[in-house]
Amino acid sequence: MTGPVNVAEYEALARERMEPGAFGYLEGGAGDEITLRENCAAFERLRLLPRVLVDVSHVDTSVELLGEELDHPVLLAPTAFQTLAHPEGELASARAATQAGTLAVVSTMSSYRLEEIAAAAPGPKWFQLYCYRDRNVVRAFVQRAEAAGFRAICLTVDLPRVGQRERDLRSGFSLPADVRPRNFDDVSPTDVADSELFFRYIEGLIDPSLTWESVEWLRSVTSLPVILKGVLRADDAARAVEHGAAGVIVSNHGARQLDTAPATIDVLENIVQVVAGRVPVLLDGGIRRGTDVLKAIALGASAVLIGRPYVWGLAADGETGVRRVLELLGNEIELGMALLGCPSVADVGRDYVAGQEIADY
Repeated sequence: MTGPVNVAEYEALARERMEPGAFGYLEGGAGDEITLRENCAAFERLRLLPRVLVDVSHVDTSVELLGEELDHPVLLAPTAFQTLAHPEGELASARAATQAGTLAVVSTMSSYRLEEIAAAAPGPKWFQLYCYRDRNVVRAFVQRAEAAGFRAICLTVDLPRVGQRERDLRSGFSLPADVRPRNFDDVSPTDVADSELFFRYIEGLIDPSLTWESVEWLRSVTSLPVILKGVLRADDAARAVEHGAAGVIVSNHGARQLDTAPATIDVLENIVQVVAGRVPVLLDGGIRRGTDVLKAIALGASAVLIGRPYVWGLAADGETGVRRVLELLGNEIELGMALLGCPSVADVGRDYVAGQEIADY
């Protein structure tokens, strides 16, 4: 066959085709990027333990998640400014997710308006949201997401301030004039085409006093399920359930916030045990192979999200590239389940993975 045969090969293509500063923005993490490296390395330390003599003549990779039937347990994570990678940006990614039988989580910082993205792809989508000081801004975003047909609100809770992303400081990266956060066209009092002015506005808008009461307020202004993204501690996961979260995403923001925070797979099992099946637990960070997905499922995740990998596909070949990345992972999941001796995703249990004790987090 021609073309990339695994997700990692799309990274090299993306590097070739993206402007260096934009590629660095996509790839970089916070500080010394210790957590960035650990997100992948932690998966490599885990081992899969196959069971033999199981009938795997039919393998079903589908999952049910908050009422949605998905063809496989891989979602597209919210990733900002995707037109840095390809002119069709989030439109192409959302269409690819729909075609692949999964869903995209659309970033507030998308380079197309959320209504345009919803219209471009008829499948299920979630909307990622920050909780701002000005609650009227939050309420307006929620109302727009509801009207556009989004199925859930994914509240990012790990960004009271923006992390120190030193790659961008070294490169002097700023958004090109044709890449804009279009969702703020009707909100920002400043010129969103001036990236420096706009990000100053956003830094002032982000609410560093966000508390659990803010989660309850958000739930009170929407009928959509509210999922919390950015949880790394078991006690926070327990509080999320107590405050009515419909799901929890174990995430360190792609290693872009607090450097030396743990790899997400290292804290997953402890969080799953505390949540105890009351709501779905998802994971992002470090997923590069179908075997990584299976390790997360074995440790209790209902599904995973990918970020950088699908944007590599987007940069390499637009909508087709995103679709191919999802196809590669889906094929690897299906083959991995057959080789593990697991006819369904529900069969992928704790006894299929070794190499990790429950972390003390």
